[in-house]
Amino acid sequence: MPFFRLNDGDLRPDDTIDFNPEDVPRAIAAFGGEMVTNGTEVAMHAHRKDELVLALRGVVRLEAGQSVWIVPPRCAVWIPRDVAHSVNVAGDVEIYCLFVEPDAALRLPRQCCALTISPLLERLLVHATHMPALYDIDGTDGRIATVLLDQLSLAPVEGLRFPMPEDVRLRRIASAMMENPSDRATIDDWGRRIAMAPRTLTRILQRETGMSFGRWRQQLHILIALQRLDQGSSVQAVALDLGYEGASAFVTMFRKALGKPPARYLAERRLAAH
Repeated sequence: MPFFRLNDGDLRPDDTIDFNPEDVPRAIAAFGGEMVTNGTEVAMHAHRKDELVLALRGVVRLEAGQSVWIVPPRCAVWIPRDVAHSVNVAGDVEIYCLFVEPDAALRLPRQCCALTISPLLERLLVHATHMPALYDIDGTDGRIATVLLDQLSLAPVEGLRFPMPEDVRLRRIASAMMENPSDRATIDDWGRRIAMAPRTLTRILQRETGMSFGRWRQQLHILIALQRLDQGSSVQAVALDLGYEGASAFVTMFRKALGKPPARYLAERRLAAH
């Protein structure tokens, strides 16, 4: 992502100066836009301020609060202050980051979560990236910041996350599944690959995520599917990419997990957002 320079109250792109939005003495500070990358990773770090990460296009993967988010359509990830997190982006990406003073967002969750972002909230956030860093608190931009925070506090929480275990061996499995989601290896297969009893793997996974191996992998597949379907991939293509024999088996899994087939689920999300 670009660095920024503070100049007469405005944020301007500048590749030579590292700008820290946490230094801005305002309720909000935002930046973002479009970028093309073969893969960029921001290592584990934490902020004094709360942060919202919104992806409108491209592949964005974020790890925080012992979970991984493959940021789904019309959603953003909310990261409270002092929570360590990493961000990985790849491809043609449009991403926006909002930093919020903790005392300005008292009604927002105190744990990491995915929030549904309405079209109004999306436009307010994009607009905020063009506001002066030291915007007039009592002026138009100050009122926009207030409306943005009000809308953010009303954003519904989504149960869309992929729990990331602390166990090193299970994290290896998680990373491998994210890199190659079409791999249909069972828990017994993984036990043989990493020389560990499947029963032990199952017990640790249940303790750390509350999920069986099948449910854990299914959650990852749902997140990947939502992102790819929203980007225009066909159900058949997504099903094959995730290792299913065909669209029918994938749709059956999706319906059992979310209560409706993919096309209807996405259509209702878009309708609700508008």
